Amino acid sequence: MTVQQELEALQPARLTIDRVSKWFAMKHQRVHALDRISLQVAEGEFVCLVGPSGCGKSTLLNVIAGLENPDEGSVISAGQPVNGPNRDRMMMFQEPALFPWLDALDNVLFGLNLKPGLTDGERREVAQYHLKLVGLERFQHANLHELSGGMKQRVALARSLAPNPRVLLMDEPFAALDALTREQLYGDIQRIWQQRRKTIVFVTHNVREAACLGDRVVLFSPHPGRVREEFRIDLPRPRDINSVDLASHATRIMTALKGHLTEAEVAE
Repeated sequence: MTVQQELEALQPARLTIDRVSKWFAMKHQRVHALDRISLQVAEGEFVCLVGPSGCGKSTLLNVIAGLENPDEGSVISAGQPVNGPNRDRMMMFQEPALFPWLDALDNVLFGLNLKPGLTDGERREVAQYHLKLVGLERFQHANLHELSGGMKQRVALARSLAPNPRVLLMDEPFAALDALTREQLYGDIQRIWQQRRKTIVFVTHNVREAACLGDRVVLFSPHPGRVREEFRIDLPRPRDINSVDLASHATRIMTALKGHLTEAEVAE
């Protein structure tokens, strides 16, 4: 199967989170992480989750990925209940989590072990296609210690995209990078999203980053995590994170976030 055939074979995706709640048992207490979270993510939509530390954003991402089971509620992906990890939902973490003994190409090829039915030649074609997509065609045989932090994250992104998931889950993937590298990657991820139209759920603490990348920004309240507000970002793409129009959206979201934090403090 060629790369083009692989893309055409992908079926429509939709993500439904229905009244999901989650608790964690700690040594001296039981922590309520998520409280009846309900959220619809349309096919090909780029949704960013924003909120203060400890509000359950990453926990929800883990539930969507099937890495955690909800205590209440359910998650439906492409019409099927989520009961565990699946190659239809790929996770990209803050750290690249690459194998240092493999070069860039072999790291992407390793991700394709999740994709059955491909010959070695087809796997190689798919891996090279995705390295080219993230701008690393010339570095496919580079060792990881020869790559910058941003380049390693591009390899991680290529590895996540290569198995052709229906949903890409991204947990603060740019947080550890310098400002200039992050800005370059904002352009890359927007370009790739426009080409591939993956359904993306992206967790971040950075309100301006969320406004730059998302079609929709979902604002979480402090713990237990609840969906408090949603903001549609109707700016054309590609977006410049330094633009005045984007700053206006980011200011509106930040004002709402501070308001919910104040409410939580008063309630306590």
